[in-house]
Amino acid sequence: MSQVSDRSRTAWIALGSNQGDRLGELRRAVEGLGSVGEVVARSSIYATDPVGGPPGQDDFLNAVAVLTSDLSTHALLKALLDLEKRLGREREVRWGPRNIDLDLLAHGDANIDDPVATVPHPRLHHRPFVLVPLAEVSADWRHPVTGQSVQEMLSRLDASGVRPTDLDW
Repeated sequence: MSQVSDRSRTAWIALGSNQGDRLGELRRAVEGLGSVGEVVARSSIYATDPVGGPPGQDDFLNAVAVLTSDLSTHALLKALLDLEKRLGREREVRWGPRNIDLDLLAHGDANIDDPVATVPHPRLHHRPFVLVPLAEVSADWRHPVTGQSVQEMLSRLDASGVRPTDLDW
C-alpha cells in the first residue's frame, strides 16, 4: 500500500455489489472514485455472504479502497452517494440487493455523528466483509474512536463467510 503523508486527506471506502455484473460494478466504482480523489490502494476482491436484508440475495463481491481527497467528510459522503446514483443504484429495500454500495468507513481521524453523516461507519467493527479487506490495505489502521486495530476488531468476529476470489481489478 502507498503510504499517505496527510492522514486527514485519507478515506477508506467499502465497495460491494450483489446484482448484475458485480465485478464490472466494482471496477466502474473504483474508476468513478478517481473523480473524487486519488485511489492509492485497493484490496483484493472477496465473495461474501449477504448480511441482513431480505432472504435469498446473491452473494456479494466486496473490497476496500483507500482514497486521498481534499474534500471535507460531508462533501466526500455526498460525492459517494452521487457516484452510486450515476452507477444506477436504486435504494428500494434496506440492506436489499444492490448493484453498487459505497460506504465511507473512515475519513482521517474524523469523528462525526450528525443527521447527514456518521463517521467512522457505525457498524464497521461488526462487519468481517469490511474488516478483512480493510486489514489487507491498511493493516495498521486503528478506529479513531475506540483505538482498536483492525485485527483486534476482526478477532472477535467469524470471518468464515468472507472468501478470497481470484478476480482481479
